[in-house]
Amino acid sequence: MTKTTHFGFNTVAEEEKAGKVAEVFHSVAERYNLMNDLMSAGLHRLWKRFAIEVSGVRSGDKVLDIAGGTGDLTALFLQKVGKSGEVWLTDINNSMLSIGRDRMIDEGTPTPVAQCDAEKLPFPDNYFNCVSVAFGLRNMTHKDAALKEMLRVIKPGGNVIVLEFSKVWKPLQPAYDTYSFKLLPAMGKVIADDADSYRYLAESIRMHPSQDELKELMEQAGFERVEYFNMTAGIVALHRGYKL
Repeated sequence: MTKTTHFGFNTVAEEEKAGKVAEVFHSVAERYNLMNDLMSAGLHRLWKRFAIEVSGVRSGDKVLDIAGGTGDLTALFLQKVGKSGEVWLTDINNSMLSIGRDRMIDEGTPTPVAQCDAEKLPFPDNYFNCVSVAFGLRNMTHKDAALKEMLRVIKPGGNVIVLEFSKVWKPLQPAYDTYSFKLLPAMGKVIADDADSYRYLAESIRMHPSQDELKELMEQAGFERVEYFNMTAGIVALHRGYKL
């Protein structure tokens, strides 16, 4: 019997999801940064800076940025770890990763880059001080497998940070739904000539686990001392868990 999963509000065979997600990000890659600024009114930059601070990353640390795409977190982590540190920029999507790689080179901060699947990371056990995934976990077919891989590659005492859209404060839900399902696809059509991809992104947010559900998922994967921080009335949440 074929196993199924969700792709936005649709149900697809598990083996089809990665390809469908790839199509979305191939389509939006060139306009991804511009759309992020427009969609969040620039707030995504503050969310990411907060994530970096919560990570506790210091000079000399080794960091893995999963689903790092165009390199926003990688650039910030590089500032934290300095010349003695190491930051790997990874993504499963070549279109996104190429933009991030070129950006690091253009900014004079080249860093190791790898195209890889978060569910099968090509890194040794106990290697990184911190693993981050920002706005990428919800697109993964097997979130539990990806979280276990993140745990595997972290050193004891290290942590994972998961920055992701989450469940908004209930009184804001009607206005947030109108924005997500009416305005967002319209913006995608005008700016990126792709309403469908941004409709999927809105749907994928609704299908992602809530704050408490993701906390439980991380604990089941083996993380300790898991906690989360709500931002912008729960539109986004940052989860942090440790390997002890």
